[in-house]
Amino acid sequence: MWKSIPDGGPERLVALADGVFAIAITLLVLDLSVPRDLNSEQYHEALLELLPDLGAYALSVAVLGGFWRDHRRIFGAVQQVDGQLVFVSLLGLGVAALLPFPTRLLSDYGSEPVSPALYATAVAALGACHLLLGVLLARRPWLRAEGAPETGTGLQLLDPAATVVIFLLTVPLAALVGSAAMYWWLALIPVKVLIGRRVR
Repeated sequence: MWKSIPDGGPERLVALADGVFAIAITLLVLDLSVPRDLNSEQYHEALLELLPDLGAYALSVAVLGGFWRDHRRIFGAVQQVDGQLVFVSLLGLGVAALLPFPTRLLSDYGSEPVSPALYATAVAALGACHLLLGVLLARRPWLRAEGAPETGTGLQLLDPAATVVIFLLTVPLAALVGSAAMYWWLALIPVKVLIGRRVR
């Protein structure tokens, strides 16, 4: 099952990924709305109640946008795909398509410890898929394009690994401190900046 047999170029898989990420981001917007026929006071209250939704939306757009960019970068060096590369990529796309659900939970029930825990689990699973893609490509140089930069180096794998570790750590942390566990996700910003500088 795990024998690598090249099975064509990555173009259709990349196009599918573009579509899945675009649809997932679009689905996030559908939950943003203000009821009709409100008086001025109710209108301003509705806008204030929309703030958690906007925060969750912005977070998920950043997460999905980052993973879409990473997916494009990973497959930018790929000339051929095999069954395992397709399987792991589809698994990641399935998680990306699911992300609007924990996003909704985060905006509606952010104070419940289960909500940030489910969100963190989904993001960690998506990061794990990207990490596995990098490992597969590192071990299968025949799938990479000629002259393409080497993928799957320690520093390049460190980026998705950091995402997985930080988000997984907040799963049990959410049970202890509730929604405050989400602030730990901000630690990923300086970590990714440092890794990006080292890779360049």
